Amino acid sequence: MRGALLDPPATGPAAGEDADGDGAIPGPGPAPAPPSAPPARRRRDPCPYALAALLFAAYATLSVLRHHALATRSWDLGIFEQAVRGYAHLQAPVADLKGPGTHILGDHFSPVTALLAPAYRLFPTPVTLLVAQAALFALSVVPVTRAATRLLGRGGGLALGVAYGLSWGVQRAVDFDFHEIAFAVPLIAFSLEAVLRGRWRAALLWALPLVLVKEDLGTTVAALALVVAWRARRSRPQVLPYAIGTAAFGILATLLTLTVLIPAFNTTEAYDYWSKLDGAGNPLTTGLETKTRTLLWLLLPTTGLLALRSPLLLAALPTLGWRFLSADDHYWSTDWHYNAVLMPVLLLALADAVDISRRSPRPWLRTYATHLPACAVAAALALTTSLPLSMLTKPEAYRPPARVAAAKELLDTIPDGATVEANVGPIARLTARCRVFWIGDTRGITPQFIALGNEDLDDPVAYAKRLHPEARWALEGEAGGYVVLRRR
Repeated sequence: MRGALLDPPATGPAAGEDADGDGAIPGPGPAPAPPSAPPARRRRDPCPYALAALLFAAYATLSVLRHHALATRSWDLGIFEQAVRGYAHLQAPVADLKGPGTHILGDHFSPVTALLAPAYRLFPTPVTLLVAQAALFALSVVPVTRAATRLLGRGGGLALGVAYGLSWGVQRAVDFDFHEIAFAVPLIAFSLEAVLRGRWRAALLWALPLVLVKEDLGTTVAALALVVAWRARRSRPQVLPYAIGTAAFGILATLLTLTVLIPAFNTTEAYDYWSKLDGAGNPLTTGLETKTRTLLWLLLPTTGLLALRSPLLLAALPTLGWRFLSADDHYWSTDWHYNAVLMPVLLLALADAVDISRRSPRPWLRTYATHLPACAVAAALALTTSLPLSMLTKPEAYRPPARVAAAKELLDTIPDGATVEANVGPIARLTARCRVFWIGDTRGITPQFIALGNEDLDDPVAYAKRLHPEARWALEGEAGGYVVLRRR
């Protein structure tokens, strides 16, 4: 009975409701088939799956090539590998890079990463995380393309699917090694696809696991639930209590996570990122130029501003809200991975807005909406020439320079199980087999090795002595811009 209340019948929209649950009453349909006629089976369109497979190959190739070229951009890949390594060995997810013995759930609440543990146990390498992320991003292409195809036809749907898969937000995230938001992207995409199909229960159920991805995403659950409530308010008012209950759950989950769960795993018994709000000044004026530029990048080349006509855009507000309220200017920009969760919202809002606008009484709006899917894919293709996936067209990407091989050989001299203090460059080459600390944050532990990459040091031994005055250090080797020191 619960499913009957939340969703329209499987055979089609309810009486007085269009297929998208907007409440528009369609004209009379064809006469029903006689009872003896077998039900017609809809052939599944292979295009969304083929596109997802192609993009998976591109994402995975880009990530793996960058990893083998020692082009790691952040310590996050190492942090997540340490946490997943703990899960894989049925231990606490400790990330020593955040400080010796730091429980990762006391930093960000992302228990969903435990799902990677079985694969990592079989293949204990950071490549496992990179390939999993590529698969998750590629998976999200399927619901985006399917929903757009259902609304706009195969041509328009495939165009928006390509525009989404090549969107700058997704490409930036692929280029950022690994992050837990890779799990959020397909969940949001499947939830909004269900909204556009009028499958209210599915939309709410796809949204719920977001609370296990990251602590802020409970507010996105609430926003998705409000989208369901708005779309179903006329055609299926009995959905409203479920949607409001889901919204309340999302808000309560966020509050519980920030005030109880994370502090319980944190040695300071607090949520460390409250400090990101300190010194923010007036959020309406601080960083206004950067924030405005980010909003324009989100709305102009991606949706031609037409997505503003869709209520689905509400799902983007929580993420934009916490980012723009923060004092950390990294959150305001188009860099890193922060915009990936917005991409399925934007492209599905665009598909919805195109469908709405094609029925507008204004001819110019109908014409604009009709041509916008082609413009969106053209913009995505044009921008890709300066985005990370363009690297795949360069022969040198497949032939790492000799210095990379020399640096890898040097790092391989560090024995398995050693304690190592390192900066960004060596981390991802060592976390699978060593206990790795962040440079300058060993908190009283003197490591056996110090590994540094891309540091301009006149005297590495003197630098190590400044880090650990009580120890004696010897230069183990220097190659390819990397330095390894051993404690005597």
